[in-house]
Amino acid sequence: MRSGAKAAVIGGVFTAMVGAAGYGVYGLTSGDGSGDGTTTTTAAQPEVKTGPPSAEEIREASEGFLTAWAAGEPAKAAEFTDDSTAATKALTGYREDAAVEKVTLQPGAATGAKVPFGVTAEVVYKKDRATVSYDSSLTVVRDETTGKALVRWEPSVVHPELGEGDTLVTGESDAPPIKALDRDGEELTKEDHPQLAEVLASLRERYGDKAGGKPAVELAVEREKGDEQPDKTLKVLAEGEPGELRTTIDAGLQSAAEKAVANRSKAAAVAIKPSTGEILAIANAPADGFNVALRGSLAPGSTMKVVTSAMLLEKGLASPSKAHPCPKYHSYGGWKFQNLDKFEIKGGTFAQSFAASCNTAFISQAEELSDSDLGKTARDLFGIGLDWQTGVVTFDGAVPTQKDAPMAASLIGQGGVRMNPLTMASVSATVKSGVFRQPVLVPVSVDNRTLAKAPRTMSAGTADALRGLMRLTATSGTAAEAMAGLGGDIGGKTGSAEVDGQKKPNGWFTAYRNDVAAAAVVPAAGHGGKTAGPIVAEILRAGG
Repeated sequence: MRSGAKAAVIGGVFTAMVGAAGYGVYGLTSGDGSGDGTTTTTAAQPEVKTGPPSAEEIREASEGFLTAWAAGEPAKAAEFTDDSTAATKALTGYREDAAVEKVTLQPGAATGAKVPFGVTAEVVYKKDRATVSYDSSLTVVRDETTGKALVRWEPSVVHPELGEGDTLVTGESDAPPIKALDRDGEELTKEDHPQLAEVLASLRERYGDKAGGKPAVELAVEREKGDEQPDKTLKVLAEGEPGELRTTIDAGLQSAAEKAVANRSKAAAVAIKPSTGEILAIANAPADGFNVALRGSLAPGSTMKVVTSAMLLEKGLASPSKAHPCPKYHSYGGWKFQNLDKFEIKGGTFAQSFAASCNTAFISQAEELSDSDLGKTARDLFGIGLDWQTGVVTFDGAVPTQKDAPMAASLIGQGGVRMNPLTMASVSATVKSGVFRQPVLVPVSVDNRTLAKAPRTMSAGTADALRGLMRLTATSGTAAEAMAGLGGDIGGKTGSAEVDGQKKPNGWFTAYRNDVAAAAVVPAAGHGGKTAGPIVAEILRAGG
């Protein structure tokens, strides 16, 4: 709407001019009679209001802002905010970049200083037009310097999907729409698989121009450059022609994974095919939350003992059938480490310590290790941190070089070690197949990208030993309860990662069954065998 156009009626009739509130009163004071005896007056400093805005001030500030916005007067609307520069830019872009020709704003009843309002915008781009309706809100605050009641400026005032640096844009999409297919040609939609919505948006952004489609005309949130989140379509004005993109997802297993995490407020899981590295399923709860499955960065707890065991086996510091210490406590670097419930295994083997998830069995070996040994094993054998080219943005794990107690803590998946279900599913897949295969979501043939390759392959003896350790854990160790009833070639490992300020640890579980490997995390839920274990077991059961 052009500046100066008549404002829409919003919840009644807005006044054309809203008076400014919060100004103090100037007073006059007489002089002290010195000098030439003339009387002088000086203006006192204006009184600055303090405290929360009154109901009347909230009404005046919100109505003034909404009235000017509806009238297509961004600069005037911005005067009612605490950041006029940012507000002017955003509201100007709302008309110009987002091509909003007309907007109607309907305020609701204020709750304290928060005022909800409905938005109905008429978007017009060349010959295409559409009506967009959504709800937003604003908050009125007291400016500490002037005392005025003003709208606290946030991008989300314009649209709730906007964050810092984001903009609303209407036009031809940068990436044509895609019809994403699973490994067998079945279409994957966000309606059928809501937990894939963010992944599907990322695939469109990266591969839309390679899949042979034609762009749509749409209103979208354009993310700030460098933001890993994909742009988000809000309204399609004119449909494009989608191109087809085949992925490695198994639609059936995807549905099973989504169901497995659905009863948790927060959880994430990934399934991989060990023989190929293909990603079979990606699940996140809540569906519209952060993609922890692929981009999470969390301490993996005792699931990391799979990687640590590979290091100890290759260095000759452990062997499954040989005696290995598992005391109640072990101190290193000034920290005293202990086992869950302070258990100990007297005269036991390394296999027994692994299956029982004995912390001290691993901490006790810290004296024999260099600070970089664990990180080298994670990278060289399991490909951790090698910049995986899966087809979408992922976090590929981190095992930093640490000293003293933090180095010892990293041996049991604490300290600075960071993983997610993708990387831990890959760890199990690597054990099952004996070789690291970089996980992929989009076949390499689509774009001929270069996949990460581990510098070396673990020895056959190490791979056999790890499979034996994980099999024992899945049949009679900490993973046995979750894996009960699963036949075939199985292996598993539990984990619980302590987090500062959290009453319960993050529960982890990684396992394989035949040619499917999976991992899951359930934040702040407790022991991994009881929390993440059932999720992984359900996925493996569905995987056949």
